Amino acid sequence: MSWTDERVETLKRMWGEGQSASQIAKELGGVTRNAVIGKVHRLGLSNRVGGKDEEEVEAPVVAAAKPADPAPRVVEPMPPRAERPIERPAPPPGGATVTALPVRKAIIPAGQPLPPQPAANEISPEALASVREVEKRAKRLTLMELTERTCKWPIGDPATDDFWFCGLPSLPGKPYCEAHVGVAFQPMSARRDRRR
Repeated sequence: MSWTDERVETLKRMWGEGQSASQIAKELGGVTRNAVIGKVHRLGLSNRVGGKDEEEVEAPVVAAAKPADPAPRVVEPMPPRAERPIERPAPPPGGATVTALPVRKAIIPAGQPLPPQPAANEISPEALASVREVEKRAKRLTLMELTERTCKWPIGDPATDDFWFCGLPSLPGKPYCEAHVGVAFQPMSARRDRRR
């Protein structure tokens, strides 16, 4: 819709008669109430006092108040690094140390290939043989069948139907059975040797 001279004249006439923006929009057609209001403001017609029966009274022009300058902000310089207080969480009761859990680096969407698994030489051959034997006699549980006493070692690709959990009895205080604990929790020295 374009504002032709005829449409603008119709708008001015109806606005001067006291018609509402909705009535003008309906009369003009193809234009919204908000478009009419915007055009009225752009034309400088927004100062009407009443309808067609009232005398036209000029509204007093009020100068817009200039916003006051905001008070200047005082910014204190930061103390040097050595003087800054370091906030640390309080140690747990009993002086026990807290070990940070490893952070997963990426979330792989379903249906995407899994990253390469650790090479066979990173896990001891005894542990691998034990895991293979255990997985042959595993219970093949679904997620809903797991309990606190079952091994929660995932096997397979979660994006396929051939995905399951070990399900054998877990070791007390651990989430996995004996064979999977041997793979999941390796001694520090074995991990250091692999890095070399």
